[in-house]
Amino acid sequence: MSECSHNCSTCGESCAKRDPSSLIEPSNSLSQIKKVIAVVSGKGGVGKSSVTSMLAVLARRKGFETAVLDADITGPSIPRAFGVTARAQGGEDGIYPVTTKTGIKIMSLNLLIDDPSKPVIWRGPVIAGAVKQFWTDVVWGDVDYMFVDMPPGTGDVPLTVFQSLPVDGIIVVTSPQELVSMIVEKAVQMAEIMNIPILGIVENYSYFKCPDCGREHSIFGPSRLDEAAAKSGVSAKTRLPIDPGLARLCDEGRLEDCDPAALETIFDALSKN
Repeated sequence: MSECSHNCSTCGESCAKRDPSSLIEPSNSLSQIKKVIAVVSGKGGVGKSSVTSMLAVLARRKGFETAVLDADITGPSIPRAFGVTARAQGGEDGIYPVTTKTGIKIMSLNLLIDDPSKPVIWRGPVIAGAVKQFWTDVVWGDVDYMFVDMPPGTGDVPLTVFQSLPVDGIIVVTSPQELVSMIVEKAVQMAEIMNIPILGIVENYSYFKCPDCGREHSIFGPSRLDEAAAKSGVSAKTRLPIDPGLARLCDEGRLEDCDPAALETIFDALSKN
């Protein structure tokens, strides 16, 4: 074990005097980002990217300068949801994000590669480094709310985001199944270990409302939202239904036409943080 040099910028030791904020990377010199909100889940397939996108749409409709950093390097879906196909351009100052039709700034690996359909076969440290560069090298400009679409789990990228970006809080996305709830608990505990507040919980695919009879059917089992929120000490929570219409908008690249009103409670919580 090496001896502490008392210089946290060069020392690799973990000691009581180390300032956790010393790991935070500076953003591009032309970026002024007020709030960074990470949207997380314990596993894939729970609609995390759609919730991220809907929150961005809601913030933009309220008149805020909004951005989405797609940190899901191996499974980027943000450009598709917004119908963005243009390549991101670079200049002397850095890389410029692509802007959607309503003015949301986005950055994703799919905006930088020639063929978005090709798999990204990178090791963890390389992926984490790319995410860090989305923060340090992208000219975001003035941003009121940046939403970070995180990959599922508690691996290299979530750790990089939590340590390197000044994350103000997280939104947890889950679904009703007991197994998923258990996995999400790991993500919640990781946030607590990193001293990042949990601002809200979204239970996606919570129910399906029959268009014929109007009844709500719990396709994936009874809701566990209240239980999960109480366990995490979170008051902001909401349930989202299985919505074929929303899925269609995502597939067609028209997510900005969605109705994000169900996330008002979540947005109110993060705006007060």
